[in-house]
Amino acid sequence: MKKYPKPGAKNLITDIAGLTVGNAQDDVVNTGVTALISDQPSTASVHVMGGGPGTRDTELLAPENTVEKIDALFLSGGSAFGLDAGGGVQAWLRENDKGFSLAGQTIPLVPGAILFDLINGGDKNWKRYPPYRELGYSAAKMANRDFLLGSVGAGKGALTAGLLGGLGSASLALDNGITLGALVAVNALGSVLMGSSSNFWAAPFEIDDEFGGKGLPDSMPTGTADVKIKFRDELKTNMNTTIAIIATDAVLTKSQAKRLAIAAHDGIARAIWPSHTPLDGDLVFSLATGASGIVPEMDDWIDLGAHAASTMSRAIARGIFEAVSDDNSIFPAYRDL
Repeated sequence: MKKYPKPGAKNLITDIAGLTVGNAQDDVVNTGVTALISDQPSTASVHVMGGGPGTRDTELLAPENTVEKIDALFLSGGSAFGLDAGGGVQAWLRENDKGFSLAGQTIPLVPGAILFDLINGGDKNWKRYPPYRELGYSAAKMANRDFLLGSVGAGKGALTAGLLGGLGSASLALDNGITLGALVAVNALGSVLMGSSSNFWAAPFEIDDEFGGKGLPDSMPTGTADVKIKFRDELKTNMNTTIAIIATDAVLTKSQAKRLAIAAHDGIARAIWPSHTPLDGDLVFSLATGASGIVPEMDDWIDLGAHAASTMSRAIARGIFEAVSDDNSIFPAYRDL
């Protein structure tokens, strides 16, 4: 009989050996960057299901394209300005001799994605250059197996429908020896809560009270089917995105990594209502380090996909649960309710 899987020791994506995460934020601008660094180049892919994505170097992750492995991923605030963060992460990697070698040159490969946080109460008057390149460098430099969740990194200025967003992470150790981990910056158009209640949509997947232990309500709360969204009066612009990473220590091809990213999107749909809208840029990167040496069989893939989704849902709820409000906050934090 299979054992019910439990989180890894840290309940973070860094329970996968060889991965570290760093956060950097600017409290005045009310924004930030999160960098995930892989000790060794890792197989990666991506799947986009929102209508308003903002990305860097995602085409190289397509299964039919030549590059097989990457060195890091970044998640950033700042909308299109935040794409500069990739250059900062790349600079730190090159200084540390990490990257793809070609004709005597070291070229770190750093795909990434951005979210819109430009009207979240911070001061965006940054003069000529936005802060994201330096924030990317600092996030990479700070990368560690231990890192904070909530209002940090790419989650610093994130918002959801009526609540602060945040940076979340979770992990799961499967009984076949494979570990899964999720990292997500939640800046969704929709709501993470069930109707008028304080119960998370992700409640069925919660482990060990990791986001408050409220569970499901005794009866369905009022307004459960209501489409509660952020900035309804300003829907002509793309102001929302849940950008995420699902990682594993299994040995995967790029095509299989793509399939894992697709499965993890179910976790977004189970944790945020509505999701994958034309005005969200919902995106999941997938990363496979291969550190376990395990090549999944088809039976393993059923569990791998299901638990990729549940781990993503848990990470989303944890990001909201750990968020904290400050003087810049235009929405309350979950714990303020």
